[in-house]
Amino acid sequence: MDEERAVAPKVNLPLLAAEFAGLFMVFAAALFLAAGTLAWLAGWLFLLLFFGLSIVLSLWLLRYNPALLRERMTGIGKADQKAWDKALFALLQLLFLTWLVVMPLDAVRFHWSRMPGWLQVTGAAGLVGSFYLFYLVFRENAYLSPAVRVQRERGQTVVSTGPYHHVRHPMYATAIIFIASAALLLGSWYGLLIGFIIVLLIARRAVLEEQTLREELPDYAAYMQQVRYRLVPHVW
Repeated sequence: MDEERAVAPKVNLPLLAAEFAGLFMVFAAALFLAAGTLAWLAGWLFLLLFFGLSIVLSLWLLRYNPALLRERMTGIGKADQKAWDKALFALLQLLFLTWLVVMPLDAVRFHWSRMPGWLQVTGAAGLVGSFYLFYLVFRENAYLSPAVRVQRERGQTVVSTGPYHHVRHPMYATAIIFIASAALLLGSWYGLLIGFIIVLLIARRAVLEEQTLREELPDYAAYMQQVRYRLVPHVW
């Protein structure tokens, strides 16, 4: 591992900090401008958990797998990213931003949803749990690009251990837990509804991604026979 870190491309730390700062401003603006107030405890807790845990995970990657962190920062928009994925990724980003705006409109500004406090606490716990699962996925798969592309320059191989022993797309499966938990924490039933639409797009992306991997990544077809389920064991 020490040798891998020595030869791995350096991570652009100013860019990483700028990405976090920019993302925080987007999230905060979407949540609190839509809410119409800064006095929203659930909104602040969501930001604290999301960015605190994201920074911790990024620092872990910086220490143990900087090449993966660099890929996570720069993978989107590369020449070998599939054209359909560029369009689908942009659509997912737009829908995610819509999701962020609708939840404070629902839960704070217009009070359309009435969610019991215990469900919001459950959402907070689920959000923390989702980041632990993200960590397990990152620990297992050194090729976890945000873009659908086969990383030939990094010698990408099939990963079938850890969470990948149970489902073929544990990152997407964990994203579903994150989306549901965040909507519960923020107290928005409409957030769950829009989250369901996001999940449908994620599922579509999983199917298209598998077509690419089956065609371009050696042994992936055999892996699909070995692990039968995409997102939920014994379901799909």
